[in-house]
Amino acid sequence: MEIRVLRYFLAVAREGSITAAANTLHLTQPTLSRQLQDLEKELGQKLLVRGKYKISLTPEGMILRKRAEEIVDMVEKTESEFQSIKDIVSGDIYIGCGETDSMKYVANVMKELQDEYPDIKFHIYSGNAEDVTEKLDKGLLDFGVLIQPIDLSKYDNLPLPDKDVWGVIAKKDSPLAQKDKVTLKDLVNVPLIASRQMSKKYSSQSGFLDWFGKEFEHLNIAATYNLVYNAAIMVNAGIGYAVTLDKLVNTSDTTNLCFIPLSPRLESGLDIVWKKHQVFSPAAKIFLDRLQKKFGTA
Repeated sequence: MEIRVLRYFLAVAREGSITAAANTLHLTQPTLSRQLQDLEKELGQKLLVRGKYKISLTPEGMILRKRAEEIVDMVEKTESEFQSIKDIVSGDIYIGCGETDSMKYVANVMKELQDEYPDIKFHIYSGNAEDVTEKLDKGLLDFGVLIQPIDLSKYDNLPLPDKDVWGVIAKKDSPLAQKDKVTLKDLVNVPLIASRQMSKKYSSQSGFLDWFGKEFEHLNIAATYNLVYNAAIMVNAGIGYAVTLDKLVNTSDTTNLCFIPLSPRLESGLDIVWKKHQVFSPAAKIFLDRLQKKFGTA
Protein backbone atom coordinates (compact mmCIF):
# COMPACT_ATOMS: atom_id res chain seq x y z
CA MET A 1 0.00 0.00 0.00
CA GLU A 2 1.22 3.47 -0.86
CA ILE A 3 0.59 6.43 1.43
CA ARG A 4 -0.66 8.37 -1.59
CA VAL A 5 -3.35 5.76 -2.28
CA LEU A 6 -4.39 5.68 1.38
CA ARG A 7 -4.91 9.43 1.18
CA TYR A 8 -7.05 8.90 -1.92
CA PHE A 9 -9.12 6.30 -0.06
CA LEU A 10 -9.60 8.62 2.92
CA ALA A 11 -10.70 11.45 0.63
CA VAL A 12 -13.39 9.24 -0.91
CA ALA A 13 -14.51 8.05 2.53
CA ARG A 14 -14.74 11.66 3.68
CA GLU A 15 -16.51 13.04 0.60
CA GLY A 16 -18.78 10.04 0.01
CA SER A 17 -18.29 10.54 -3.70
CA ILE A 18 -15.55 9.68 -6.19
CA THR A 19 -16.37 12.77 -8.23
CA ALA A 20 -16.11 15.11 -5.23
CA ALA A 21 -12.94 13.39 -3.99
CA ALA A 22 -11.36 13.57 -7.46
CA ASN A 23 -12.03 17.31 -7.57
CA THR A 24 -10.49 17.76 -4.12
CA LEU A 25 -7.43 15.71 -5.08
CA HIS A 26 -7.14 17.32 -8.53
CA LEU A 27 -7.40 13.94 -10.24
CA THR A 28 -9.61 12.69 -13.01
CA GLN A 29 -12.46 10.44 -11.92
CA PRO A 30 -11.24 7.42 -13.96
CA THR A 31 -7.75 7.72 -12.44
CA LEU A 32 -9.12 7.79 -8.89
CA SER A 33 -11.51 4.89 -9.59
CA ARG A 34 -8.65 2.80 -10.96
CA GLN A 35 -6.48 3.51 -7.91
CA LEU A 36 -9.27 2.38 -5.58
CA GLN A 37 -9.90 -0.78 -7.61
CA ASP A 38 -6.19 -1.60 -7.46
CA LEU A 39 -6.26 -1.08 -3.66
CA GLU A 40 -9.22 -3.46 -3.29
CA LYS A 41 -7.42 -6.01 -5.45
CA GLU A 42 -4.21 -5.64 -3.41
CA LEU A 43 -6.06 -6.21 -0.12
CA GLY A 44 -8.39 -8.86 -1.52
CA GLN A 45 -11.39 -7.11 0.02
CA LYS A 46 -14.24 -4.96 -1.20
CA LEU A 47 -13.86 -1.60 0.53
CA LEU A 48 -16.57 0.56 -1.02
CA VAL A 49 -20.26 0.19 -1.78
CA ARG A 50 -20.92 2.27 -4.88
CA GLY A 51 -24.50 3.54 -4.60
CA LYS A 52 -26.39 5.65 -7.11
CA TYR A 53 -25.83 8.90 -5.24
CA LYS A 54 -23.32 8.15 -2.51
CA ILE A 55 -20.41 5.84 -1.76
CA SER A 56 -20.32 4.10 1.63
CA LEU A 57 -17.75 1.87 3.32
CA THR A 58 -18.01 -1.87 3.78
CA PRO A 59 -17.07 -3.26 7.22
CA GLU A 60 -13.61 -3.96 5.77
CA GLY A 61 -13.51 -0.40 4.45
CA MET A 62 -14.28 0.95 7.92
CA ILE A 63 -11.35 -1.04 9.34
CA LEU A 64 -9.04 0.32 6.65
CA ARG A 65 -10.26 3.86 7.28
CA LYS A 66 -9.25 3.68 10.94
CA ARG A 67 -5.85 2.18 10.11
CA ALA A 68 -5.28 4.57 7.21
CA GLU A 69 -6.00 7.58 9.43
CA GLU A 70 -3.44 6.33 11.95
CA ILE A 71 -0.84 5.67 9.23
CA VAL A 72 -1.31 9.05 7.57
CA ASP A 73 -1.21 10.81 10.96
CA MET A 74 2.05 9.04 11.77
CA VAL A 75 3.57 9.94 8.38
CA GLU A 76 2.61 13.59 8.81
CA LYS A 77 3.99 13.63 12.35
CA THR A 78 7.26 12.08 11.15
CA GLU A 79 7.55 14.58 8.29
CA SER A 80 6.95 17.41 10.74
CA GLU A 81 9.65 16.11 13.10
CA PHE A 82 12.26 15.91 10.35
CA GLN A 83 11.27 19.32 9.08
CA SER A 84 11.76 20.73 12.57
CA ILE A 85 15.31 19.32 12.71
CA LYS A 86 16.28 22.07 10.28
CA ASP A 87 15.27 24.67 12.82
CA ILE A 88 14.93 23.70 16.49
CA VAL A 89 12.63 26.66 17.20
CA SER A 90 9.82 25.21 15.08
CA GLY A 91 7.80 22.02 14.99
CA ASP A 92 4.61 20.34 16.18
CA ILE A 93 3.89 18.93 19.64
CA TYR A 94 1.03 16.48 20.17
CA ILE A 95 -0.59 16.20 23.60
CA GLY A 96 -3.48 13.96 24.69
CA CYS A 97 -5.45 14.81 27.81
CA GLY A 98 -8.57 14.11 29.78
CA GLU A 99 -10.87 16.84 30.98
CA THR A 100 -9.23 18.40 34.02
CA ASP A 101 -8.71 21.87 35.47
CA SER A 102 -5.04 20.96 36.00
CA MET A 103 -4.49 21.21 32.26
CA LYS A 104 -4.02 24.91 33.02
CA TYR A 105 -0.49 24.13 34.28
CA VAL A 106 0.43 22.55 30.95
CA ALA A 107 -1.24 25.41 29.06
CA ASN A 108 0.88 27.94 30.96
CA VAL A 109 4.06 26.15 29.84
CA MET A 110 2.73 26.02 26.29
CA LYS A 111 2.17 29.78 26.36
CA GLU A 112 5.69 30.46 27.70
CA LEU A 113 7.21 28.31 24.97
CA GLN A 114 5.22 29.94 22.17
CA ASP A 115 6.22 33.38 23.41
CA GLU A 116 9.85 32.33 22.86
CA TYR A 117 9.32 30.11 19.82
CA PRO A 118 6.29 31.33 17.83
CA ASP A 119 6.75 28.63 15.19
CA ILE A 120 6.13 25.79 17.66
CA LYS A 121 2.55 24.56 17.26
CA PHE A 122 0.55 22.50 19.76
CA HIS A 123 -2.09 19.93 18.86
CA ILE A 124 -4.41 18.78 21.65
CA TYR A 125 -6.36 15.51 21.57
CA SER A 126 -9.08 15.14 24.21
CA GLY A 127 -10.03 11.67 25.40
CA ASN A 128 -10.13 9.31 28.36
CA ALA A 129 -7.09 7.41 29.66
CA GLU A 130 -7.66 4.47 27.32
CA ASP A 131 -7.86 6.73 24.26
CA VAL A 132 -4.79 8.74 25.22
CA THR A 133 -2.54 5.78 26.12
CA GLU A 134 -3.50 3.97 22.91
CA LYS A 135 -2.32 6.92 20.85
CA LEU A 136 0.77 7.34 23.02
CA ASP A 137 1.72 3.71 22.48
CA LYS A 138 1.27 4.06 18.71
CA GLY A 139 3.48 7.15 18.62
CA LEU A 140 0.65 9.47 17.57
CA LEU A 141 1.10 11.62 20.69
CA ASP A 142 4.24 12.99 22.32
CA PHE A 143 2.71 13.46 25.78
CA GLY A 144 -0.40 12.53 27.70
CA VAL A 145 -2.04 14.14 30.73
CA LEU A 146 -3.57 11.30 32.76
CA ILE A 147 -5.68 11.26 35.90
CA GLN A 148 -4.29 9.09 38.71
CA PRO A 149 -4.18 6.32 39.59
CA ILE A 150 -2.96 4.89 36.30
CA ASP A 151 -0.47 2.18 35.36
CA LEU A 152 2.74 4.11 34.60
CA SER A 153 5.00 1.10 34.04
CA LYS A 154 5.42 1.90 30.34
CA TYR A 155 5.91 5.63 30.79
CA ASP A 156 8.10 8.28 32.31
CA ASN A 157 6.10 10.91 34.14
CA LEU A 158 5.93 14.21 35.97
CA PRO A 159 3.24 14.80 38.61
CA LEU A 160 1.31 18.03 38.18
CA PRO A 161 0.45 20.36 41.08
CA ASP A 162 -2.89 20.10 42.87
CA LYS A 163 -5.47 17.34 42.90
CA ASP A 164 -8.90 17.24 41.32
CA VAL A 165 -11.93 16.66 43.55
CA TRP A 166 -14.71 14.22 42.61
CA GLY A 167 -18.35 15.03 43.14
CA VAL A 168 -21.69 15.22 41.36
CA ILE A 169 -23.22 17.80 39.06
CA ALA A 170 -26.86 18.37 39.98
CA LYS A 171 -29.71 20.68 39.02
CA LYS A 172 -30.08 23.40 41.61
CA ASP A 173 -33.72 22.45 42.18
CA SER A 174 -32.93 18.75 42.78
CA PRO A 175 -32.99 17.10 46.25
CA LEU A 176 -29.22 16.53 46.42
CA ALA A 177 -28.52 20.19 45.57
CA GLN A 178 -29.59 21.10 49.10
CA LYS A 179 -26.60 19.18 50.56
CA ASP A 180 -23.05 20.44 51.15
CA LYS A 181 -21.63 16.95 50.57
CA VAL A 182 -22.89 13.78 48.92
CA THR A 183 -22.47 10.42 50.65
CA LEU A 184 -22.67 6.88 49.31
CA LYS A 185 -26.13 6.53 50.82
CA ASP A 186 -27.30 9.53 48.79
CA LEU A 187 -26.23 7.94 45.50
CA VAL A 188 -27.27 4.30 45.68
CA ASN A 189 -30.90 4.91 44.73
CA VAL A 190 -30.68 7.83 42.30
CA PRO A 191 -29.99 7.81 38.52
CA LEU A 192 -26.32 8.49 37.82
CA ILE A 193 -24.54 9.68 34.69
CA ALA A 194 -21.15 7.99 34.80
CA SER A 195 -17.89 8.58 32.97
CA ARG A 196 -15.93 5.78 31.33
CA GLN A 197 -13.42 6.06 34.19
CA MET A 198 -16.19 5.16 36.61
CA SER A 199 -17.22 2.09 34.62
CA LYS A 200 -16.70 -1.40 36.01
CA LYS A 201 -13.73 -1.99 33.70
CA TYR A 202 -11.76 0.95 35.09
CA SER A 203 -13.15 1.32 38.60
CA SER A 204 -10.36 -0.59 40.31
CA GLN A 205 -7.83 1.89 38.86
CA SER A 206 -9.86 5.05 39.34
CA GLY A 207 -10.56 4.59 43.05
CA PHE A 208 -14.32 4.28 42.63
CA LEU A 209 -14.39 0.62 43.61
CA ASP A 210 -12.99 1.44 47.03
CA TRP A 211 -15.24 4.47 47.49
CA PHE A 212 -18.49 2.69 46.54
CA GLY A 213 -17.49 -0.68 48.02
CA LYS A 214 -20.07 -3.45 47.70
CA GLU A 215 -22.70 -0.95 46.51
CA PHE A 216 -20.83 -0.40 43.24
CA GLU A 217 -22.61 -3.30 41.52
CA HIS A 218 -26.03 -1.91 42.50
CA LEU A 219 -25.68 1.64 41.20
CA ASN A 220 -28.39 2.95 38.89
CA ILE A 221 -26.31 4.05 35.89
CA ALA A 222 -28.87 5.85 33.74
CA ALA A 223 -26.35 7.05 31.13
CA THR A 224 -22.63 7.22 30.43
CA TYR A 225 -20.47 9.93 28.89
CA ASN A 226 -17.04 10.53 27.47
CA LEU A 227 -16.99 14.35 27.56
CA VAL A 228 -18.40 16.17 30.56
CA TYR A 229 -20.00 18.92 28.45
CA ASN A 230 -22.49 16.34 27.21
CA ALA A 231 -22.97 15.04 30.76
CA ALA A 232 -23.94 18.55 31.90
CA ILE A 233 -26.55 18.73 29.15
CA MET A 234 -28.02 15.42 30.35
CA VAL A 235 -28.12 16.66 33.94
CA ASN A 236 -29.89 19.82 32.82
CA ALA A 237 -32.43 17.65 30.99
CA GLY A 238 -33.19 15.81 34.23
CA ILE A 239 -31.68 12.43 33.27
CA GLY A 240 -29.69 12.11 36.48
CA TYR A 241 -26.68 13.26 38.49
CA ALA A 242 -23.27 13.31 36.75
CA VAL A 243 -20.30 12.01 38.70
CA THR A 244 -17.31 14.07 37.59
CA LEU A 245 -14.41 16.26 38.63
CA ASP A 246 -14.83 19.77 39.97
CA LYS A 247 -14.26 22.93 37.87
CA LEU A 248 -15.17 21.33 34.54
CA VAL A 249 -18.79 22.49 34.32
CA ASN A 250 -20.08 26.05 34.62
CA THR A 251 -21.95 26.11 37.95
CA SER A 252 -22.09 29.89 38.39
CA ASP A 253 -25.18 31.81 39.48
CA THR A 254 -26.20 32.20 35.85
CA THR A 255 -26.64 28.42 35.37
CA ASN A 256 -29.10 25.82 36.60
CA LEU A 257 -26.33 23.48 37.80
CA CYS A 258 -24.23 23.04 40.93
CA PHE A 259 -21.31 20.86 42.06
CA ILE A 260 -21.42 18.86 45.32
CA PRO A 261 -18.24 17.05 46.50
CA LEU A 262 -18.28 13.41 47.57
CA SER A 263 -17.92 12.53 51.25
CA PRO A 264 -15.61 10.89 52.22
CA ARG A 265 -13.56 13.10 49.95
CA LEU A 266 -12.24 11.46 46.76
CA GLU A 267 -9.35 13.16 44.96
CA SER A 268 -7.22 12.34 41.93
CA GLY A 269 -3.75 13.63 41.13
CA LEU A 270 -2.49 14.00 37.58
CA ASP A 271 0.65 13.18 35.65
CA ILE A 272 2.02 14.29 32.33
CA VAL A 273 3.51 11.14 30.78
CA TRP A 274 5.52 10.03 27.76
CA LYS A 275 6.80 6.67 26.53
CA LYS A 276 10.01 5.34 28.06
CA HIS A 277 13.00 5.79 25.75
CA GLN A 278 10.97 8.18 23.60
CA VAL A 279 12.93 9.90 20.83
CA PHE A 280 11.59 13.44 20.77
CA SER A 281 11.56 16.01 18.01
CA PRO A 282 13.58 19.14 18.87
CA ALA A 283 10.37 21.05 19.66
CA ALA A 284 9.04 18.29 21.95
CA LYS A 285 12.44 18.04 23.68
CA ILE A 286 12.39 21.76 24.45
CA PHE A 287 8.86 21.40 25.82
CA LEU A 288 9.89 18.47 28.04
CA ASP A 289 12.90 20.40 29.36
CA ARG A 290 10.59 23.27 30.26
CA LEU A 291 8.13 20.92 32.00
CA GLN A 292 10.93 19.37 34.05
CA LYS A 293 12.22 22.76 35.12
CA LYS A 294 8.70 23.77 36.10
CA PHE A 295 7.55 20.62 37.91
CA GLY A 296 10.78 18.83 38.84
CA THR A 297 12.64 15.99 37.10
CA ALA A 298 10.91 12.62 36.52
